[in-house]
Amino acid sequence: MRARIYKPAKTAMSSGTAKTHAWVLEFAPASARAVDPLMGWTSSSDTQAQVHMSFETKEAALEYAAENGIDATVQEPKTRKANIRAGGYGENFATNRRGAWTH
Repeated sequence: MRARIYKPAKTAMSSGTAKTHAWVLEFAPASARAVDPLMGWTSSSDTQAQVHMSFETKEAALEYAAENGIDATVQEPKTRKANIRAGGYGENFATNRRGAWTH
């Protein structure tokens, strides 16, 4: 069985970082999905593709994979630079702004 271990990125719909702190072990699909000709539903005989396991550390996920004979690859997360402005959010509404108010 092949699997990947990664740390999920934040969603594009939110500025928060919820659900991005745990490491996830996710199995690679072993078979292709098929479309049912009558209903149009997609199905697969691979039940391992539904398994997503969370771990607090990368080492714990690697240890679990080694104990259970899972061939796992690790994808390191890309860190993002903090967006810290000198005046903070209130600077947008300051009365002594130097630039033109555009809206």
